Formats: sequence, structure tokens, C-alpha cells
Amino acid sequence: MSWTRGLPAALAVCVLLLTGSAGCGSGDAHEGKHGQSASPVGKVLDDTDQEGRHYREVQKKDAPEVGIEVQPDADNAWDVRLTVRNFRFSAKGAKPRAVAGRGVAYIFVDDRLVTRLRGLNCRLPAHLVPRGTHHVTARLYADDGTVWAVKSEPVESTADITASEAAARPGGTGDRTALSALPIRPRTGGRGSPERAGKAS
Repeated sequence: MSWTRGLPAALAVCVLLLTGSAGCGSGDAHEGKHGQSASPVGKVLDDTDQEGRHYREVQKKDAPEVGIEVQPDADNAWDVRLTVRNFRFSAKGAKPRAVAGRGVAYIFVDDRLVTRLRGLNCRLPAHLVPRGTHHVTARLYADDGTVWAVKSEPVESTADITASEAAARPGGTGDRTALSALPIRPRTGGRGSPERAGKAS
């Protein structure tokens, strides 16, 4: 192809790309590096969690969901295992912006933040769970720090655990029980399910 015939063809391609006539979508929403939408996700509400982070409301369909299971482990620690649906954990160093179905899980013991998770498992040391009954909650957050929410309720799940006095002491072997909130729902209705309760071994 000669230079004179190639130049008009190249200019035509440039014009098509600039005007969007080559099949590219137009508008404010653009796809990110991995096919993720860079447009705003959900609606940020005035409601906040106990640390002042705003809720980010999304539609129930395809909303992130989380379930939690807590079981006693050696050294009086507790193993926490999450199950998630419509949710992926972000890598460390992810940009602080909300991407649909992505983020981190915060783990609370009695409404006190104890750790942030970028995976499905963690271990709670004995000193975080003294004698008595405690509520262990997993709540999902977007990378910009907002709380994923459905119908103005945070996407979270809570399980009750009970540590006896003997188990709470170093080297103790007392009974410890755990309730799991396993049915994955955007929000648990209560503090675990009695039907799923059982004495932990």
C-alpha cells in the first residue's frame, strides 16, 4: 500500500474511534483494567457504622453476602471462617475506591474492631474473648471504607460464642461453645441460629 492510499484510511479509523462509531460504548461509565466499572457503585447513605463509615447501598440482587463460623481452637483461641457470595477480597494496596462486590471484611468482637481480613480465615487470641458470651461479627466494606449495605442494613453476619472461666485462663480446658451464622444472607436477623448451635469440641 502506498503512502497516499494509507493516510486516508488511517485518518478514517481515527475518526471512527474518536466518535465512538466503532462499537465502543459512550457515556460516563468506563471499564477498568479488569472489566470493572469505574462509574459510581450504589448510593452512599447518611447512615454510618459505629466508627462513622457511611453505608453504600446496593440492590439486593447480586449484593455481597457473608456468613461466619467461629470454633474453639488450641491455646484457647478461636478460629473464624467466613463464607462469601458475590464478593471478592481486594489485594493489599488496592485503590481506595468502591468496586462492585469487592473489598475487605472487618471482624468485630462485641462491636469492637479486632482485625481486617483480606481472606476467609483468621484466629482470635484468647485475650480478645474473655469469659462469657460474645458476639463475633463479620461486616463487608468497600475499598473506599464504605460499608456494603442492602435496604439500609449493613452486609454482615454475627455468631455468638461462649468462653467458660476455665477456658479463659491460660492452659484452661473448660467448655466453650459457638453458634454459627452460616446461612448466607445480606444481613442476619439475629445473633446466630439456635438450630445450628452445638457444643464445640
